Amino acid sequence: MTWIKPSFLWMMYRAGWGTKDSGQERILAIDITHEGFREILQQGVISHYDPDLFYSQEEWKKEVQQSDVVIQWDPERDIHLNKLEQRTIQIGLRNQAVERYVNKWIINIEDITNRAHQIHELVKMNKLDMAYNLLPEETIYLE
Repeated sequence: MTWIKPSFLWMMYRAGWGTKDSGQERILAIDITHEGFREILQQGVISHYDPDLFYSQEEWKKEVQQSDVVIQWDPERDIHLNKLEQRTIQIGLRNQAVERYVNKWIINIEDITNRAHQIHELVKMNKLDMAYNLLPEETIYLE
C-alpha cells in the first residue's frame, strides 16, 4: 500500500523531516487532479469499524479487504511535530487505485527535501516566523 499524506507537518512527523530512515530521505510534493482526489475519496473505506457506517464488523472487514482505498484520520501536527486535537486524513492506495494514481491523477511531482530541511533548521533555531513562511500552502478540500 502507498499512502497519500496531504498534511505537510504530519508527513514531516512521519518522515522525521527526511532524516528518519534511509528509505524516507526524500520529501516529494505530489499534485493530483481534483477529479482524481474526489474519486479516491469516493472509493475509500474507513480504516476502523464504525457502527454508524457498517451493519457489522464482518461487513466492514470485507469492505476494507475489497477496497483499493483505505482512509484513516490521525492527529495533525504543529511545527514542532506535537499532536494537535484536529485530525488529518491519510489515504492508503493499493492495486488499481495505485495504477490510476500513477498513470492518470498525478499532474506534478516536486522534490521539496531541501525546503523541508530548511524549515526544520529554522524550527531548531526557534525562528518560527521564518519557518512558517516556508511551509507549503495547504487548502481545505471542497467538493
